[in-house]
Amino acid sequence: MAGSDKGMRTRRDFLYRAAAVGGSALLLNTMNAWGMGIASRVSAPPQLSGSGKGKKVLILGAGLAGMTAAYELGKLGYEVQVIEARSFAGGRCQTARKGFQLQELGGQMQECRFDEGHYINHGPWRIPMHHQSTLHYTRLFKVPLEVMVNENDNAIIYLEQGGPLAKQRLRGAQVKSDLRGHVAELLAKSVKNDQLDAQLNAGDKALLLDYLANEGHLDAGDLRYKGRSGRGYKTNPGAGMLPGPGEASDPLGFRDLLASKVGKVYSAVQDFPMQNTMFQPVGGMDQIARAFEKQVGRTIRYGAEVQTIRQDANKVTVTVKDAASGKLSSLNADYCLCTIPLSVLRMIDTDFSPRFKDAVKAVAYMPVGKIGLQMKRRFWEEDDQIYGGHIVTDLKGINVISVPSSNWQKQKGVLLGYYNYMLDAIETSALSPPARAEFALSAGQQIFPAYRSSFESSFSVAWHRVQYNLGGWAEWTDESRKAAYPILNEGEGRILLAGEHLSYLTGWQAGAIESSWQQIERIHARAQA
Repeated sequence: MAGSDKGMRTRRDFLYRAAAVGGSALLLNTMNAWGMGIASRVSAPPQLSGSGKGKKVLILGAGLAGMTAAYELGKLGYEVQVIEARSFAGGRCQTARKGFQLQELGGQMQECRFDEGHYINHGPWRIPMHHQSTLHYTRLFKVPLEVMVNENDNAIIYLEQGGPLAKQRLRGAQVKSDLRGHVAELLAKSVKNDQLDAQLNAGDKALLLDYLANEGHLDAGDLRYKGRSGRGYKTNPGAGMLPGPGEASDPLGFRDLLASKVGKVYSAVQDFPMQNTMFQPVGGMDQIARAFEKQVGRTIRYGAEVQTIRQDANKVTVTVKDAASGKLSSLNADYCLCTIPLSVLRMIDTDFSPRFKDAVKAVAYMPVGKIGLQMKRRFWEEDDQIYGGHIVTDLKGINVISVPSSNWQKQKGVLLGYYNYMLDAIETSALSPPARAEFALSAGQQIFPAYRSSFESSFSVAWHRVQYNLGGWAEWTDESRKAAYPILNEGEGRILLAGEHLSYLTGWQAGAIESSWQQIERIHARAQA
């Protein structure tokens, strides 16, 4: 046992080193080479027996969690009513297109003026392949999907604080090929010369050297990285005798790459929820919300703001205010599923216990901002051959510029001009919508010469200033996960909570859906008991 444990420790130590030096891509490939893997997520709603007839469930919020519950509970025979403060369903699953309006707290009314057929997903904007819960409903409701290019090796990396590589328009293929090649060379030589202080057996070394030689495109003789075609050519291959097979390009220097700290911006797509290729609904992410709405829209009461939540041993009573008339009314049900974001719920008058109220207050919400910019010319395609994907940068307040993965080679397009968080999002949200557009244009102009001259109109959102959200998603800490998270998942009395905030997939539609699946199972079990 001692020898086995020692072997596990050395392998674990090596994986930590692999992640630190080569990023998640090297880590995951090494794990795969050793026969290790990562499990998938829940892929279907619970299969429940028994009937809910004669029981009423009040659902607060017509986001994806609320509509998932309405759909699944309705199939079981429950009488369901959904209360929604907005005039439309979907929660944060929103898409801004021509005519869409949004007024932030303390801000002016914005109306989207993009051309017909163009839009920005200012809420969720991509679906990973392993979020099978989301894909379950797109399949069931026949929502057409298309590829969302989440990583494009031809997209630009632009670093203002990039050391020797600062303010250069680098291509992702250059950076990744050269970093991986140099790192693979370093590790391969360390393994070959027994310089790693982790103890790998001869079989492990042979497998690892084989992987590193292929991953890094190393010379078979001296294990040196000398560049590879995937990073691009000086002169591209062509037909006939000229330009012939192409002229190889020289790799960026390892020290320059390390000094630029470029890994801090290009590595995000290697995280677990991110794949190079993801999905998006054709025509905008709100197509998922609309598909749900077709199924359960008859159960939704729009323009109804929750004022109070009360319960006793037999029922739940919720007071709502009609947004148009201001009239108050009371609704009763056997059970209540509350999907209202905790950032909003904490301000509603409830009779929750002090312990439960403290748990509701325990989690902060992420300030998040996005802006869509309609361009009259798709210069990223025409001038730079970038078809989908992200331009990553360290320009303050920008984080990422994303070009559309639809309407290829059309005249116009809407790109994501910034996607910022925390202090950057707070500072940007203090600007007026025209000033936000100017901020985004000034940054983008540093990367693309045609940026400003191509601009036509914009639409922006600061989710922490949106009345019924007050934040992009829940931001749990280890402490609040341990203390408050179990309390909120358990619910209190006849009231249960659901939403992305009660998942480990915060910020993702799958988190809302799977949280709802768990809670309707609890409601059904209590009703059957």
